[in-house]
Amino acid sequence: MKSLVLAEKPSVARDIARVLGCKQAHKHYFEGKQHIVTWALGHLVELKMPEDYDRKYETWRLEDLPIIPKKMGLKVIRQTSHQFRAIERLAKRPDVKDVIIATDAGREGELVARWILEMIGWTKPIWRLWISSQTDRAIRDGFRQLKPGAQFDRLYQSAVCRAEADWLIGLNVSRALTTKYNDPLSAGRVQTPTLAMIIEREREIQSFVPVPYWTIRAKIGSITAVWKRHGGHRLFDQDEAKQLLARLDGQPARVVSVKRKRKSEPAPLPYDLTELQRDANKRFGFSAKKTLSVLQRLYEQHKLVTYPRTDSRYLPSDMEATMTERLLAMKSGYEDVIAPLLAKGKAKAAKRVFNDDKVTDHHAIVPTDERLNLSRLSTDERKLYDLIARRFLALFFPPYESETTTAVFDIGGEMFVAKETAVVNFGFKAVLGKEETDAKPTLSHLAEGQTLPSVQLEREQSFTEPPARYSEADLLAQMEKYGLGTPATRADIIERLVETEVVERKDGRFYPTKKGKQLIELVNKELKSPELTARWERELEAIARGKGNPQQFLANIRRQTQQLVAEIKQSEQVYKAPNLTNLTCPECGALLKERKTKDGRMLVCSNLACRYRRRRDPKLSNRRCPQCHRRMEMHEGKAGLYFQCRPCNIVEKADETKRIAAKGSERALLKKYSPANESFGTSLGELFKQALNEKKE
Repeated sequence: MKSLVLAEKPSVARDIARVLGCKQAHKHYFEGKQHIVTWALGHLVELKMPEDYDRKYETWRLEDLPIIPKKMGLKVIRQTSHQFRAIERLAKRPDVKDVIIATDAGREGELVARWILEMIGWTKPIWRLWISSQTDRAIRDGFRQLKPGAQFDRLYQSAVCRAEADWLIGLNVSRALTTKYNDPLSAGRVQTPTLAMIIEREREIQSFVPVPYWTIRAKIGSITAVWKRHGGHRLFDQDEAKQLLARLDGQPARVVSVKRKRKSEPAPLPYDLTELQRDANKRFGFSAKKTLSVLQRLYEQHKLVTYPRTDSRYLPSDMEATMTERLLAMKSGYEDVIAPLLAKGKAKAAKRVFNDDKVTDHHAIVPTDERLNLSRLSTDERKLYDLIARRFLALFFPPYESETTTAVFDIGGEMFVAKETAVVNFGFKAVLGKEETDAKPTLSHLAEGQTLPSVQLEREQSFTEPPARYSEADLLAQMEKYGLGTPATRADIIERLVETEVVERKDGRFYPTKKGKQLIELVNKELKSPELTARWERELEAIARGKGNPQQFLANIRRQTQQLVAEIKQSEQVYKAPNLTNLTCPECGALLKERKTKDGRMLVCSNLACRYRRRRDPKLSNRRCPQCHRRMEMHEGKAGLYFQCRPCNIVEKADETKRIAAKGSERALLKKYSPANESFGTSLGELFKQALNEKKE
């Protein structure tokens, strides 16, 4: 009898199969003496769409909302159904005794596998592979310590609750807004409060009025001291600043006090995903999405780091024994740092990083014991690995120690303060590359009661500044603060805001668009609040821990969906598509909207039922107008490809089969005339045969 192993991706399945000795390679799986290793392709199963419950929902109508099925159903995703059918066949083999879930060890990975098993009607035992790295050793150890599937039932319930809540809230609210205001408007329990934060920051900036203020500095020999009163150093009254400067001019400085304070700063904890995304954005300008993508390659392909999608910055106590092996694996890239550590014997990391109580489903992101070969990494992979590696190495170094000297001077009865910091021990900062220059001390020779006559005063005017627009690092910090999304989903949420054209990314900062500003006025007040989403995330986490009630959670979501849709229906708000042009659609007569896409500027029909779209600067074909002989524009409409000469107002339908055959693209033909597209009424086989014949001719 054999175990069926279900991985999430083919690459991971390949590694597991190699470790387990499954050498028989088939199209959809690998097979060995004891295991059959197959894979999903991300999600193979998804929640049914509204039209799967009733065909009338294919047309979006406000009066049909809210759509709340009595029981949420599942369906196989058509594009990857071939892999699902393969898994289904393997599951029905009489020699398969159980299944081992080897998808990503997290909420989403659990959902990927469980939905597949539910759709195939799996009734045999379930085991769970739960590992935090993809090294051969981790895989072998994981298979020796398989956990009962029932241990993760609560995690699965939490994942289902999250998926159904997003479907009910996101789909219904988005459809309601889109149909009421006749423009594609997207809203959701995480993206909407995130957009609200960006717009609120923009309001703060736009309403900000700069206020002038003055600071007074005293040059006392080589020392610079700043005037202070009640802890503040700004003067907002120009006359007072002038009077103060005039009164103090020519006065000597008396040393009131000289205090020295030692400071010890321990090495920072290793990264969780959000902090790594923030640092990568600050240091390299990486988007959160790019950081996660590069990190996933370091985890899956190179096996150099542990599981990426974590919200913990601690390590379990049993990992303490693996520290030396990890250092040895990294040595080729960081020999100057690691060699001295190993020369002392067994290297020890800071004790505070090992804390079982603060490790969630996964521990912090740290290097694995896979041998490092920097030459195999791309530039971006090296940059990100270096951040993780140096943060990890810092754990083996002593604290950074410094001494701050603060001198307080009395000049004409006013207090002036000077500070300087001297490094006592660079400690871990030498590893992080954050060394500070050891400036020549200027306060060390001072003594209390000493009078210094050589004083020069200067006044400087400045202006208060508005808060900065959010960078990606700032936005991630805010999302983390309010519990918006999870480390695994935040990057996608940010990209979704950009893709739906409600925010723009300029010079690394986020600007709300006209569409975004209008949308936030249309969305329900409750949905804009970060507190609501934070509460949902806490409830989902409680369900995953076995302390929440999934039935109660979903009942509340259904009531909330009805309330949110009712508010939109009753709303008297007005919306105008900001990208509407004065051009009319040649197919239905509605006004066209201009959109920015990867293919350039596109004109899209504002009538949601019409599929007309063309380039703002359309492509010219080689076909000539029969009247003026100019090259005709090439467009794609709901009736297919056609050519147009605007000056002569001539439109000609293209022969799709000849066009594709001439390009020699059988794959394009198959895609164009799949069974789902019956626009031309000719069978796929006839079209394909005709295209091949014309290609040969």
